[in-house]
Amino acid sequence: MEAGTGTGTAPLSGRSTRRLLERMTLEEKVGQLFVMRVYGHSATEPDQADIDANLKEIGVRTPAELVAKYHLGGIIYFTWAHNVRDPEQTAGLSNGIQRAGLALRVPVPLLVSTDQEHGAVARIGKPATQLPGAMALGAGGSVADTREAARISGAELAALGIRQDFAPDADVNVNPANPVIGVRSFGSRPRSVARLVAAQVKGYQRDAGVASAAKHFPGHGDTATDSHYGFPVIGHTRAQWEQLDAPPFRAAVAAGIDVIMTAHIMVPALDDSGDPATLSRPIVTGILREELGYEGVVVTDSLRMEGVRTKYGDDRVPVLALRAGVDQLLDPPDIGLAYRSVLAAVRSGELTEERIDVSVSRILELKRRRGLFDDPYVRDRAVGRAVGTRAHLAAADRIAERTTTLLVNERGLLPLSRRSHRELLVVGADAASPSGSDGPPTRVLGAELAGLGFRTQVLATGTAPGRAAVDAAVAAASGKDAVVVGTYNLTATSPQRALLSALVATGVPVVAVALRNPYDAAHLPDGVGALLASYGWTDVEVRAAARVLAGRTAPRGRLPVPVARADDPAKELYPVGYGLTYRGR
Repeated sequence: MEAGTGTGTAPLSGRSTRRLLERMTLEEKVGQLFVMRVYGHSATEPDQADIDANLKEIGVRTPAELVAKYHLGGIIYFTWAHNVRDPEQTAGLSNGIQRAGLALRVPVPLLVSTDQEHGAVARIGKPATQLPGAMALGAGGSVADTREAARISGAELAALGIRQDFAPDADVNVNPANPVIGVRSFGSRPRSVARLVAAQVKGYQRDAGVASAAKHFPGHGDTATDSHYGFPVIGHTRAQWEQLDAPPFRAAVAAGIDVIMTAHIMVPALDDSGDPATLSRPIVTGILREELGYEGVVVTDSLRMEGVRTKYGDDRVPVLALRAGVDQLLDPPDIGLAYRSVLAAVRSGELTEERIDVSVSRILELKRRRGLFDDPYVRDRAVGRAVGTRAHLAAADRIAERTTTLLVNERGLLPLSRRSHRELLVVGADAASPSGSDGPPTRVLGAELAGLGFRTQVLATGTAPGRAAVDAAVAAASGKDAVVVGTYNLTATSPQRALLSALVATGVPVVAVALRNPYDAAHLPDGVGALLASYGWTDVEVRAAARVLAGRTAPRGRLPVPVARADDPAKELYPVGYGLTYRGR
């Protein structure tokens, strides 16, 4: 951890954010609106490659220089930006960033944030506790487990100096083809999603003291376009939006959510201007503020995403977001351009300084409420006491076991017995594991089954196995008692399906594990003997699936989304709530 972490007392009290605001210049106020990425593991001494990246993209050498240059309100951590190596380093980086903020003319601590949804989106990896993602928790259906997962995650983030988490995902995933949400959603039923969103808000904020952010308003669950790369249009009517998309956000507001994140999507029924929701005053102010009664901080999704950049230039987007009613401007592609554009808009009269004051007041109040003015620093001993503790890891395993869902079990193939199915071949997709996961999933699955007394051979065949990989798997299946195949985004024409068919043709019993989307169930070839849905391919989810396969625990998950028939999408193959079980050994 970086030296000089402090005693934990900031030089300013947060009791009067108004007096603090009055001391700030316009330039200092505008800086508070921005939450920015930056390269480096250290606030003052990053590696040379990170210095070079900062100079090229941001025009500064270090995170501390970035804070000083713009009087920045927040920093967002990414693994690819080398902000996260290990817990002690991450906590030290957070302390260094806070020292930079408190060394300014008007000392203000920063909101350090990250995207730690768990499951498919996780920036902080091992030794921090990995937890099941949202759809897995939706399959578990437990408010208590969902709240506990958020409490554990929040407690570990706080110990690293991260006081703002861009989670939970409040989208209702009603489109199986959704490329950007999917398993990040708790499910397809608005009331169920709303219950679990409220539980996570309480877990993060009440139990762990970390600001949470419900996303992506007004709802990103019914799109076939990824807003990172395109501009999605949601065709819901106003009545459909009220019924499908609004309930989780209403629940988040009722639970006292600190932050709501906007989506870079167009919803013509809510605003027919053609603007993305992030830049829409009718949506941000008219619906979120006035109709839902939300008074907290509104943050944009990343301003580097294509969905918000298709209609306006990077100089206009921050100004239009503020005009819409947004408070925090997240990760603009060019911080200098964005900062100057907001200043120019105030000086020209397009934005008033009073409008800036409203957003800065909300941001300062959030920092005060989360204790940053009273105790901005992380203490050395807090890291070891909170991050990846035995109790947290055990809880994660227990929660994961309650989420795994059994969809197919022909002739009672599962649970696998060491007497009749001792020799196992484990093959399948090895999608890139989320940050900090041991991975790849075939290796984790094989190792866990071996630890449970099976003899396993692992053969990764990839997400698009060619003829050579299929032939190798078929040859390896000879003499085995069963084959376990990990699938990932299976489709009717997927090479993974051809692999499954070839393995079924060997006569060896085949068990599939859907490592991401439960929708894989619609595309299984005939003859697959069993199918589990794990909803994620992190270690904790894959290990839980292995224990269910081995009968060490019974499958208890229930589908939180329907799986439609591949040949007739209007009909359900497996409805919401479907799930088989058996008695664990």
